[in-house]
Amino acid sequence: MKAVIQRVKSSSVMVDNEITGAIDQGLLVLLGIHEDDTDEQLEWMCNKIAKLRIFEDEEGKMNLSVQDVGGGILVVSQFTLYANADKGTRPSFIEAARPEKAEPMYEDMIEWFTNHTDLDIQTGEFGAMMNVKLENDGPVTIILEK
Repeated sequence: MKAVIQRVKSSSVMVDNEITGAIDQGLLVLLGIHEDDTDEQLEWMCNKIAKLRIFEDEEGKMNLSVQDVGGGILVVSQFTLYANADKGTRPSFIEAARPEKAEPMYEDMIEWFTNHTDLDIQTGEFGAMMNVKLENDGPVTIILEK
């Protein structure tokens, strides 16, 4: 499982010219599911994202989590995080989980954040062509892999 986490001042995602999710301050989470990922990895990833201290405290140090600052989380599925371009110039995505596995895990992440935090949880649309906008804060971008 891979997640690209971006600290944002705001972020939104559109599908067919309609906003499906939008947050102000918080985290944009681009999520890739590997074919071998497990529920344990998903829980680890959710806990890590919720507690990741990448927001500045009153002294300007990255010491606060998204929960501490009352931010939101926008979760967007992105199978292309498992692109392999080692050979040739056309990436292969064979390590990315098939939709029948990836979509339930994506939904489980959204459900975990909803049930374990008091944050505003927003989403893209699994499998759709999406336009993602963000105002990166910092910029701060963290890549997690489990």
